[in-house]
Amino acid sequence: MPQEQKSLVMGVTGASGALFVRRMLQMLEADYRVTKIHLVISGSGLKVLREELALDVSKTAEIPRAVAGGPAPKTCYLLDSDIGASIASGSYPVDGMVVIPCSTGCLAQIAHGISSTLIERAADVCLKEGRKLILAIRDTPFSRIHLQNMLEAHEAGAEIFPIIPAYYHHPKTIEDLATQFCCRVLSHLSLPQEEQFRWSGEAASNHRP
Repeated sequence: MPQEQKSLVMGVTGASGALFVRRMLQMLEADYRVTKIHLVISGSGLKVLREELALDVSKTAEIPRAVAGGPAPKTCYLLDSDIGASIASGSYPVDGMVVIPCSTGCLAQIAHGISSTLIERAADVCLKEGRKLILAIRDTPFSRIHLQNMLEAHEAGAEIFPIIPAYYHHPKTIEDLATQFCCRVLSHLSLPQEEQFRWSGEAASNHRP
């Protein structure tokens, strides 16, 4: 697959953070380097999207458009129960996967190689094939079990990327926070974004317009 044509998996689980889901999908759709997005949402993830974004998720075919808040031509929606989907096999080429938000329950399954859903299986495939896997954990506080599972997943090859927004870019809206966070995640998927604020030193920051 050409370097600038990326196929990615985006998993969404049942943790708070629907705003980050929407912004991530919008940015992936807008990126010319991304040719296909495999979107998988757990049952509890759908409930969170319905609650936090007031989305109608009753019609499967309309979910990508609903989540993106507009056309989503690159997005292929897959049921989390479809363990026979293409992304469940290591022979199917994808360039990486992000689970955003990643519940601590999903983290536990991935950390211990338990693949009972498509999200978990796709993540397991990324680990066994040596592909990039980013887990955007969304919970607080972390118990010892959560921390241990993060360490296990990291040692297996996953990148632990908790949803912790930054503030040094002087965000004015909640969407500014979500955008900067998603930019950081995408840079770790070799998709650097022009709109990402990059720290260039305290003096430069003090002279921002």
